[in-house]
Amino acid sequence: MGANKVVQKSKEAKMKAAMAGGRSKKKKWSKGKVKEKLANMVMFDKATYDKLLKEIPKAKLITPSVVSERLKVNGSVARAAIRHLEEKGLIAHVGEKHHAQMIYTRKVGGEGGD
Repeated sequence: MGANKVVQKSKEAKMKAAMAGGRSKKKKWSKGKVKEKLANMVMFDKATYDKLLKEIPKAKLITPSVVSERLKVNGSVARAAIRHLEEKGLIAHVGEKHHAQMIYTRKVGGEGGD
């Protein structure tokens, strides 16, 4: 019996072990992937506007997301830019015109620069 008492823990030690065991078994939720915030421009400056007129009409696929990604501008600015290029006759609409899905391509066989 004497050996038994040496092996047994005190009540405080048992309580401590029980509390520690409970804490380690709790599921740790991950914070998830944090997407980096984009700092896109909300207006065109001279350099970006020139880049718009030079590069975008040469692209095969022109959508607001493509323009926004390449020129680092806001989505609404990209949509306005696409409308501007269409009015100038630099790009052509693909398929039926839809107010939400703006898909354009370069003008083929027109008055292209290159």
